[in-house]
Amino acid sequence: MVLKKVILVATISYTIFLAVVSLIKLDNLPDINVSFGDKIFHFGAYAVLAFLWFYTFLLQFKVAFKKAIFGAVIFSILFGIILEVLQGSMTAYRALDVYDALANSLGALLASLVIWFTKSFHVKNI
Repeated sequence: MVLKKVILVATISYTIFLAVVSLIKLDNLPDINVSFGDKIFHFGAYAVLAFLWFYTFLLQFKVAFKKAIFGAVIFSILFGIILEVLQGSMTAYRALDVYDALANSLGALLASLVIWFTKSFHVKNI
């Protein structure tokens, strides 16, 4: 299975990328003129993070399904909160934003619900 071979590297790479992008100064980004565009990005980024960590726990570390979901969500939420705190305390060009942390958490929670309901609606092949 190809996913099993690359999931750990992909997950760690994405996690590091998310941390770097969260802590560096981003200048001259295009304005997409979408209300709450920043929150939508946070929501999506942390949904992807939770999916990646779920599959890493499940496939690479052989954690049981429910524990893999729980671990992925907890890790993603805590990671998002820690990065928000670091933005507020370690950078002069970024600020702690509770709504970013909320968007991160909701993205991770939605990912867990999608994973949970996708498995529960799985139909066996005849």
